[in-house]
Amino acid sequence: MESEQTVNDWQELMEQSQRVAADFVARYQQSDDFSIFDPAGIVQAFGNWTTQMLADPVKLGTAQGKLWQEYMTLWQETAVRMLGEEADEAHSPDRRFKDKAWQEEAIFDYMKRSYLLTGKWLQSVISDVDGLNEEDRNKVDFYSRQFISAMAPSNFAITNPSVLKRVKSTHGQCLLDGLKNMLRDLEKGGGELKITMTDESAFEVGKNLAVTPGKVIFQNDLMQLIQYAPSTKKVYQEPLIIVPPWINKFYILDLQEKNSFVKWVVDQGHTVFLVSWVNPTKDLAEKTFDDYMREGPLTALEVAAEATGMERVNLLGFCIGGILCEATLAYLRAKGDKRVASLSLLTTMLDFKEVGEVAVFLDDEQIHSIEEHVGQQGYLEGKHMAQMFSMMRENDLIWSFVVNNYLLGRDPMAFDLLYWNADSTRLPAEMLVYYLKKFYRENGLIKKKFLRLCGEKIDVTKIDIPVYSVATKDDHIAPWVSCYPVTQKFSGKVRFVLGGSGHIAGIVNPPAANKYCYWVNPKYPANPDKWLAGAQPYEGSWWPDWANWVAKRSAGKVAPRVPGDGSLKPIEDAPGSYVTA
Repeated sequence: MESEQTVNDWQELMEQSQRVAADFVARYQQSDDFSIFDPAGIVQAFGNWTTQMLADPVKLGTAQGKLWQEYMTLWQETAVRMLGEEADEAHSPDRRFKDKAWQEEAIFDYMKRSYLLTGKWLQSVISDVDGLNEEDRNKVDFYSRQFISAMAPSNFAITNPSVLKRVKSTHGQCLLDGLKNMLRDLEKGGGELKITMTDESAFEVGKNLAVTPGKVIFQNDLMQLIQYAPSTKKVYQEPLIIVPPWINKFYILDLQEKNSFVKWVVDQGHTVFLVSWVNPTKDLAEKTFDDYMREGPLTALEVAAEATGMERVNLLGFCIGGILCEATLAYLRAKGDKRVASLSLLTTMLDFKEVGEVAVFLDDEQIHSIEEHVGQQGYLEGKHMAQMFSMMRENDLIWSFVVNNYLLGRDPMAFDLLYWNADSTRLPAEMLVYYLKKFYRENGLIKKKFLRLCGEKIDVTKIDIPVYSVATKDDHIAPWVSCYPVTQKFSGKVRFVLGGSGHIAGIVNPPAANKYCYWVNPKYPANPDKWLAGAQPYEGSWWPDWANWVAKRSAGKVAPRVPGDGSLKPIEDAPGSYVTA
């Protein structure tokens, strides 16, 4: 009976393999094979690096001698252990090597330590080469790290003790299950590997994600505006408008009840309006950054005023949504418009001089390639941004799942953040090219009257309202040092807070979880490192700190506003239909 099941399994795998192969061939026959990665630029960068490295043979010889000495030490220590003598166990904080065998068994300890030693040496040699321009250095460093991460002994069945144990305990079934999982992911990607990071059957938007009660009260080409139902007996006079990113979807701020920022804010007594961006198709290819401002926050200001009778609002933006809010405030100031009472920014850059590893993908040649592709397609497919962000955290978002899904043969756990992460969105052509050129390449937002939006030259130094800006210490998408310049450039009083963790986990950090910490320093020197050196750490989430700050800027409380009670009748229940498209 067992052998019959095995035969059936293999027959099913063969049939699935044939479907995957057919999908792969069809996809590449119909595709222009566009990739956000630039192979020619990578080759050229490594060529320039090799030339500069060979130009100083003494330095290279010294580095090789150091590597040899370190290997000699490792071999001696391993020989001692192999002979049964006591030796210091080399514990590594690296999560890839958490199995005790990596420390306790000499052969696995040797593989681990030789890998870490070689990887560290290679990265030091790369960083120590003189004469490279910054773009080439960043590319060589980034793609060398990708290679080093890929070659970890934990990524191969024969050199991973956890996999070997599981192969033995399951009589090899885990490898068969892993093959099934890999074929499933290839089939899901139409012949391209689309790694499953979470149990996708465990979540559904509107069922157990994005379930805070509310109504869609307005919509246009680019967004639906949600007004959330009140949960308190009184609410602050000024409504709060939330502008999330349009890279991925808004429900990162409204996941499950336990970690929903939106629900928590509503429970603090705010009338919350939230922009739910459309997932654009080719029909919206010509939508510009101006359109996103006009049809997004500017329209939301008008709708919120009509729904509540309040002209003055508080505005909050997250990531690129926050960048749009910065630009919008500068535009409003140029027009003499004072409807926004305060601005809150979550992981929002102002100075694009230091954008971290994102710069690896955004040199002039790659932007030109993107421009050509979206000019034909009308938009950039969401998978390209997802691939880029995954490579920036390759061990967490690629290789850990390769090991779990394909080598150990396990299904990934249910994790709402990763479900959201996989729910990527498209980006319209005109907006994307403008944003990459004017913001990333030309650093136009921080320059006085460099950008012209909706006919007005903008200047962020004219933003003179109270501002709360929170960045996160380990952010790989919006480095905190690029968020910090709001303290120097804005004219109004700024409270800058540095949260723990990274771009998402540091923001989606509810107080009840009691995780991480945040740093505050009321003095703002020009150098962000000096600010951090004098900052005071506080335990837990920054959410209550923000709530206290924004509450102090309210003119008082009024009776709660129920969506649909005014002249704007509900279109549909939250979370609306745009978020599921």
